[in-house]
Amino acid sequence: MGGAKKPTAEKKDKSGNTKDPKKESKKSKKDKGEGGPKKAEIVVMVNEQQAMKIIQNSKVVTSQDLARQTGTKISAANAFLKESATKGTVKRIGGYSGHHLYQVVSS
Repeated sequence: MGGAKKPTAEKKDKSGNTKDPKKESKKSKKDKGEGGPKKAEIVVMVNEQQAMKIIQNSKVVTSQDLARQTGTKISAANAFLKESATKGTVKRIGGYSGHHLYQVVSS
């Protein structure tokens, strides 16, 4: 059915073990991690005042929303929301399987 694959143009052009110096320089840049977009620094702690302001200004909030808006990790935002729920400042109103919705408790 099949057969042997035809060699590509690149394999036909190669003669012996000569290495292309241009390809080596490209590899070294990738190895060093130079170039490309810089990643944003991720903060582990949630600023309580900033987080409460975000929660109060929205109808409902998830840990993913809070993490995106505060620039923190999802795990830190989730821990903050769970802690706030035990304190009674927010309540869990819905969601499932770790994707819970939280709302501010009205006084």
